[in-house]
Amino acid sequence: MAKITVKKPTDQELKKLCIDSWQSWTCEVSNFDWQYPEEEICYIYEGEVTVKTDEETVNIKPGDLVVFPKSLKCRWDVKKPVRKVYKFNY
Repeated sequence: MAKITVKKPTDQELKKLCIDSWQSWTCEVSNFDWQYPEEEICYIYEGEVTVKTDEETVNIKPGDLVVFPKSLKCRWDVKKPVRKVYKFNY
C-alpha cells in the first residue's frame, strides 16, 4: 500500500501548485476515521494532526504539504484546530 508523503515546500513550489485556488477545510480538535476516495494533496496552514494507518503514524504540522494516496484508510487525531487547503487528483 502507498504511504502518506509529507514535505516542506518552498514558496515557489506553492505558487506553482496554485494552492490559492484550492478548497479550504477546517476542523476542531477531534478524532475520526477517514478513507480517501481519490488521491488528495493538501497544505496545512494551521493546526497539528497525527494520522495513523495500519502501517504508519504521521505527524502533520503547519507548513507541511501532504499527499494521501487513493483508497487510504486512516484515523485522524486532531490535536490543534486545523486549517488547510486541498485538491483531489483524479
